Amino acid sequence: MKKFEEAFKKNIKKLELYVPIVERVHGKNNPEFYDVRKLFDQINEKVKNAESVKPELDNEFKQLREITDNYTVPEDVCESYEAVYKMLEEVDKAYQA
Repeated sequence: MKKFEEAFKKNIKKLELYVPIVERVHGKNNPEFYDVRKLFDQINEKVKNAESVKPELDNEFKQLREITDNYTVPEDVCESYEAVYKMLEEVDKAYQA
């Protein structure tokens, strides 16, 4: 739980900033990112509502890994897109730990 909390706190502000921008810029050419955004929003909501207990996020992270092919960054995207995948992967790994 502690690793996950730390990873989430470390990345959440940038994720909240980057995810909507990446969706707007890349969503048309990378429609899977619409699902990434939806799952990120669900994860963020569950964490904020969980208070001090570990939220149940196994399903969301499983879907994220499937949609992103284990956070494989597409070739035709910007650094912000890549940063989102790296941050989500870090949070996912911390959750699994």
